[in-house]
Amino acid sequence: MEVFKASVQYNDLKGSCAADRADNSDATEWLRNNGHIQENEFLVGISMFAGENHGEHRDPVSVTFLITDETGFRALGQNSSDYEIRKVNVDMEITAFLALFKRFEITLSTNSCLEGKEY
Repeated sequence: MEVFKASVQYNDLKGSCAADRADNSDATEWLRNNGHIQENEFLVGISMFAGENHGEHRDPVSVTFLITDETGFRALGQNSSDYEIRKVNVDMEITAFLALFKRFEITLSTNSCLEGKEY
């Protein structure tokens, strides 16, 4: 069993993330075009991990798409635990990952000290 929450080895910086779906080709369409999702399935979560950069990023990044069926989608909407998740793991270039979104923002602060605060 996994928990859907961002975490890395030391968690020195923590924060939040928000994104808008792309207008023309979002993650669901990318999954459909690449044979990873069926018409009766729903994308319900995305996780992206870039690791061990040591001062210089090297593609790819690891992306996990979390998918469920119609029953699971309804259960999640009703806060029920009666759902199953299917994981699709792919490696992508960071630019291809970011292209799945219209807008994408990440905020990080030391030990999440600024999370939700005005500055």
